[in-house]
This record gives sequence, structure tokens and C-alpha cells, in this order.
Amino acid sequence: MQKNEIAVIGSGSWATAIVKILLNNVKKVNWWIREPEIINHLKRFNHNPYYLSSVQFDKKQINLYDNLGSTIKDSQIIIFCLPAVYFYETTKNIDYNLIKDKILVSAIKGIIPDYNMVVGEYLTKYYGVDLSRVAIATGPSHAEEVALEKLTYLTIASSDKYLAKEISVLFDCRYIKTSITNDVVGAEYSPVLKNIIAVASGICNGLGYGDNFQAVLISNAVKEINCFLASQSNLNRNINDTVYLGDLLVTCYSQFSRNRMFGNMIGKGHSVKSAQYETKMVAEGYYAVKGIYDMSIKLHLNMPITEAVYNILYKGKLPSEEISKLSEKLN
Repeated sequence: MQKNEIAVIGSGSWATAIVKILLNNVKKVNWWIREPEIINHLKRFNHNPYYLSSVQFDKKQINLYDNLGSTIKDSQIIIFCLPAVYFYETTKNIDYNLIKDKILVSAIKGIIPDYNMVVGEYLTKYYGVDLSRVAIATGPSHAEEVALEKLTYLTIASSDKYLAKEISVLFDCRYIKTSITNDVVGAEYSPVLKNIIAVASGICNGLGYGDNFQAVLISNAVKEINCFLASQSNLNRNINDTVYLGDLLVTCYSQFSRNRMFGNMIGKGHSVKSAQYETKMVAEGYYAVKGIYDMSIKLHLNMPITEAVYNILYKGKLPSEEISKLSEKLN
């Protein structure tokens, strides 16, 4: 890649981690940040004040932008890395002609509210972007461990294997190993689903359920995820692969999982608003469960874990009662 060709859109933990990763392989990254205070802080102190603040950047290696159009215009590869709930509002004024010839990478693990679409699907439908120019970057990964340069495995998905390989090379470094897949649907929906399961795992933990129950919950979650993915694409996939099962496990068990943390607070009796405020970061599972639940109803899918989380978060059902009912459906 030539310098100034790659842009990262977003300013959170994962966006910050991705900028760190990319700078192992490219000379410069164009970094779009909405918050002026973060831009000003980076200019003065060389780190993000709110997310992964231990990661230091060389100012010569980052071009900071507050205008999205200019960022995209100056870049050839655009990596979107912001909460899905903000994606539409952030990108709604982008000119189609500005992005039609770009390579677009989604590192977003959520559903765009009101559209019930993952980012790749939204870009192809509403911006007319050819699917062969879209790639998905997914885990299992936590930004906090990337910041510490702990060995992490990422999967890059694209319908074009040459594009997938090109993007994987950008991420591959001493502490990041990459693999590629053509399962775009699975690579993008699986992270959405695992966030919902992680919320369920957190709720159960907050209610006092132990590791024995968690093991059963996760085992059943694998079946639920496989069922949903099969309804979206009949591609022959191995649900035990890292991109599916690995991402599920790390999100349900890790101390860094914001979705598990959010669910844990719900299980302990916090309201949804209180839990959102206390976690201070977007728990994608909260927004995702509404969209996935609606899709499961339309598709007549049996997804009891998703249904339980939906009932707790959106119907105000008591977590203790819903998880007790769920426990009778698991095996």
C-alpha cells in the first residue's frame, strides 16, 4: 500500500487498536474522528484520551480528519470501525460517487437499527457498492489485548479471495495472525449473534448461575448461531472454526467484554439505561437483539436465547423469570 491510502473511520477502542495494527505495515493512516477533543488530545499528547490511552502514536504516521468526505476522498481503502448504531447517521451524507471505486472494510460487529442490516449488506443495497469491493474484518479479538500486543487471530472475509488476501496482509504482524474466508454472511452475522449471547451470559452471571450452566448456555448458543446463519446462506461452513466459535467464546468469557459486562449489570438488577451509562461504551448486543429477534420471527426460527434477551431488554421481563424459562429449553 502507498502512504495515505488507508482510512480508519471511528475513534473507539477497536478503531484505535486497528490504527495501531496498520501502522506495522503502512507509513501513514488517515484517521477520521468525530470528537474534536480527541483530535486535539492526539495532536498534543499522541494518544487517545478515552480509549486505549496507553497506546502511543507517532504524529508523523497519522493524518487526523474531522471531515468524513475529505477522509474518504484522500483514501482508497476505508475501514469502518464505529458502533453500528451510529453508522447511518455518520455516513448518510456520503456521495455515492465518492465511494463507488473504493475498497470498503467493515470492522463493525452490529446491526444498523431500523434497517436490520449488517454494514456490508447496507453498503451494497443503498450505495450500490459491488460486493467484490467489500471485506469484513472480525475476531476473536479484544482491543485491550491488541493494545498489549498479545497474540490475536483475525479473519478477513470477502467474496473476492484476492481482496481478502490484500486486506489480511495489512493486518498481519508480529502479534496479529490472519486467515481468509469467502463466508461474508457468516463472518458478519456471527459477531452480531455472539454479542447477544454474551449479554445472555452476563445476565446469567449476574443472577448467580455458575460455570456449569454457562457451558450449557454456550453449547446451545452454537446451535442457535448455526441455525440463523444457515437461514441467511447455505454456504458449507464449520461452526467450530475460530471466526464463529472462537469469537463467541472470547466475548462470553472475557473480562474485556462490554456485552457480558452490560448483561451482568442487568442480571444484578440494573435498568437498561443504568447499565448503558455505567459501562460507558456501546454494547452492540442491546441493539442487535431487536433486529435479530424480528428476523427470527419472520423466518420462523427457534432461537430461545435471543428471545429471552429480547424479552428482558425490550419487554421489561424479569431476568430471573426469563432465564428460568430458558433453562427448561436448553439441553
